[in-house]
Amino acid sequence: MKPTLLVLAAGMGSRYGGVKQIDAVGKNGECLLDFAAYDAKKSGFGKVVYIIRKDIEKDFRERLFDRVARNFDAEYVFQSHESLLSQEEIKLSASRTKPWGTAHAVLCAEKSIHEPFAVINSDDYYGRSAFETLGKHLSSISNDSTEHAMVGYVLERTMSRNGSVSRGVCTVKNGNLETIEENLKIYFEGDKVISDMGDKKVQLTGKETVSMNLFGFSPKSFEEFNSYWENFIKNNVTAEKTEALLPVVAGDIIKNNHGTLKVYTSEENWFGMTYPEDREVVKAEIAKKIASGYYPEILWEK
Repeated sequence: MKPTLLVLAAGMGSRYGGVKQIDAVGKNGECLLDFAAYDAKKSGFGKVVYIIRKDIEKDFRERLFDRVARNFDAEYVFQSHESLLSQEEIKLSASRTKPWGTAHAVLCAEKSIHEPFAVINSDDYYGRSAFETLGKHLSSISNDSTEHAMVGYVLERTMSRNGSVSRGVCTVKNGNLETIEENLKIYFEGDKVISDMGDKKVQLTGKETVSMNLFGFSPKSFEEFNSYWENFIKNNVTAEKTEALLPVVAGDIIKNNHGTLKVYTSEENWFGMTYPEDREVVKAEIAKKIASGYYPEILWEK
C-alpha cells in the first residue's frame, strides 16, 4: 500500500504578505510544492492531497494543481471557517477571521485519506531523503497501526534571519518522541537563539530537535484528532486567535498512551517561505539543486 502525502496549504500567509504556497520559485514557474510532490512521488508515495481555501482555488489550479495532477494522482479539499462546526458553533465563532489551525486542517481531509499518510507544510522545503525515510516507515505499517513517526530537524538549520519562526521543540527517548512543546516565537539575537515564551525568554542551544510538521500517521490517528478537536472547539469556540495545532495532537497520542512516534532525524538545511525576503533565498537554493542535477531542468511533463 503506497502512502499518501497530505499538504497543509490553506494558510493565510500573513507574515509573507500573500499566497506563498503558489508563489513561483522554480525556473519554469514551479512552486515550492511542485518540488515536494516530485520528491514524494520519487520516494514511493501514491497520491497527494492538498488542503486549500476556496478563495484561492482558481489560482491554485492554474499555478500548481493542474500541472501536478497531470503527473501524479492528486486531489484537493477545502478548509473553511465552517468546516466540522455545528450551526450553533458557526454562530458563536462568527467574529473569528483566523483559520482554526493545522489539526483542524488535517481533519478536513479525513474522508480523502484511506492509507497511512505523511503531513507537510506548504511553505517549507524538507528534502527528498525525508520523504524517502517517512515513505518507508508508512509503507511498513497497517491502517490500524499505532506506530506513527516524524522527521525532526536541527533547530538552527530551520531558522530565518528575516524574523521569528514557530517550532515544536522535541525531547526524544529511545528513538521515540517523548514530549513536544510548541515554541511560537524563536529568533536570532545576534548569534544567540532565543525563544520568547510570552512571560519569559529562554536561550536555546540551536541543536535541539524540532518538528517541522513532517509527521507520518496511520488512519487510526484520526481517532485522536477527532477527540482533540471536540475538546478544543468546546473550550475555544469564541476564541479569535487560539489554534488547534497538529504537534499538540502528536503529543497527545504519546501522553494518552495511544501510540508511539518514532523520530527520524534529517540533516537537511531548511529553507522556506515565511517572510517576503525568503523568496530570493528559496529561488537560489532551488537553482543550485537544478544545477547540480538533483532536480531536472523541467520538473514535470506537460
